[in-house]
Amino acid sequence: MPELRTDRLVLRDWRTSDLDPWAAMNADPVVREYFPEVLTRAQSEASVAGFQADLDRRGWGWWAVEVVATGEFVGFTGLDPVEDGMPFTGVEAGWRLARAAWGHGYATEAARAVVSHAFECLALPEVLAVAAAGNLRSRAVMDRLGMTRDPAGDFDDPEVPEGSPLRRSVLYRLRAGDHRPGGR
Repeated sequence: MPELRTDRLVLRDWRTSDLDPWAAMNADPVVREYFPEVLTRAQSEASVAGFQADLDRRGWGWWAVEVVATGEFVGFTGLDPVEDGMPFTGVEAGWRLARAAWGHGYATEAARAVVSHAFECLALPEVLAVAAAGNLRSRAVMDRLGMTRDPAGDFDDPEVPEGSPLRRSVLYRLRAGDHRPGGR
């Protein structure tokens, strides 16, 4: 599995030492504000097992994000095929960081590395990103990556209960030919 590096971050395999901060992050209602629920410890552990299995099998997926200067685990970023049942197909980029890591530009920096990997190493024709319509922080990352919103692709997320204000989601796209390695 390739390890991806930026000036300040390393995107790497998951370690046992990541489980406690990952579970704490997923139990934080502020971090999970744009998701239907917080996760239990067991759900967080299961997600890490799945993420690492995908990395081992494909060589890409959801990487753990570590700050180089401190060795601190701060979240995840990566690429994943769009789940069945969604109204579109492709490969999605995503990120989630612990609150203490917000405001440092880490999400954009990590996502840039992932998008560059998608185009330069995996030769993907396009990368997608999805967020709850109200998730302005994630949408700002998408903008900084040079992604373009596809209003015709906006949808009601089938994994979010009907009536939830989180159900409406927006779709962003970045085609390989429009990718600029440094972002906008």
